[in-house]
Amino acid sequence: MFVRSLFLILATTALAACASTPRQVAQPQPPRQAAPRIVTVQPLPPQLAPRASTSVPEGLRQEIAALWRAFPGKTGIAVRRIDGDWVIGQRGAELFPQQSVSKLWVAMTVLERVDRGELRLDAPVTITRDDLTLFHQPLAARVAREGRVEASVRSLIDEALTASDNSANDALLRTAGGPAAVNDFLRRKGLNNIRFGPGERLLQSGIAGVQWRQELSAGRAFQAERARVPLDRRRNLLSAYVADPIDGASPEAMVDALARLALGQLLSPESTRLMLDTLTRTKSGPNRLKAGVPAGWRFLHKTGTGQDLPPVSTGYNDVGIMTAPDGTRYAVAVMLGETSAPIPARMQLMQSVSRAIARYHQQ
Repeated sequence: MFVRSLFLILATTALAACASTPRQVAQPQPPRQAAPRIVTVQPLPPQLAPRASTSVPEGLRQEIAALWRAFPGKTGIAVRRIDGDWVIGQRGAELFPQQSVSKLWVAMTVLERVDRGELRLDAPVTITRDDLTLFHQPLAARVAREGRVEASVRSLIDEALTASDNSANDALLRTAGGPAAVNDFLRRKGLNNIRFGPGERLLQSGIAGVQWRQELSAGRAFQAERARVPLDRRRNLLSAYVADPIDGASPEAMVDALARLALGQLLSPESTRLMLDTLTRTKSGPNRLKAGVPAGWRFLHKTGTGQDLPPVSTGYNDVGIMTAPDGTRYAVAVMLGETSAPIPARMQLMQSVSRAIARYHQQ
């Protein structure tokens, strides 16, 4: 009886404890806030033109190849559709003398300094007789009259690119920091297979076998000095230059660089516009690529012309961007390393290339 009573007491106590213990009900937790995501806004890529195909026009490839085969000498051609994914050409990876085409890289190196805030476009640059170069230099006439000329960075870019003024370009080269600065720009931007030489005076005198002296910048003094160099020596030096040009660039590298410039990948938007707008006003080479561009298309370009040693001419170039009425853009480079073809035939080759591009764009 005692045991039974004890059991009842213990059972009653346990039940009371269970009843008095409140049930723990899980409370809803507020939703966990995700960490804010950092969003990087990328510029919109340029839209593809509405009617141009991204596939290589086979007829254009064949026509470029036929033009290349028919032309005498060492010739390189490249065409790239900027708003697409193809490039075609002949000897596209080989190095060819740039000559004044290399003024592009000087201007871009200067404009990068402007973009960094290290230089102003209106900054004055002084040019004296000691700064003059050779060959085509309209600026030399002003220096001869005034003895000392001050020109803004912007005006020197304009003269170097539109008039291909060698002394204007060398003044920009000094402002940029010299040849090492230009080659550094090319390397940092990934512009492979493009070289920049030692500047106009040392480049041209080295090709000709002449020891540079500043008095050779006056009139035709350089040409007179060059005429004293034995012909065999001149031929050997010229051939060596064409075979391994110190200012060499490949046609494919050239159209890739032009495409990257047009896409805004090399300079700020403001400097990109300045470069492209300036190149639309190029005065040299009106009968090269430009003469084959149809009405209604836009065109910008830079030419280059090297030294002659009859019957051979070297470094006869034109590179540029053709823009169709629908906005499709093509970068094109025609580079004649050396040729014995007369000037009208060289111009005809270049015109044929630009006409072919336009014709196959319409198909």
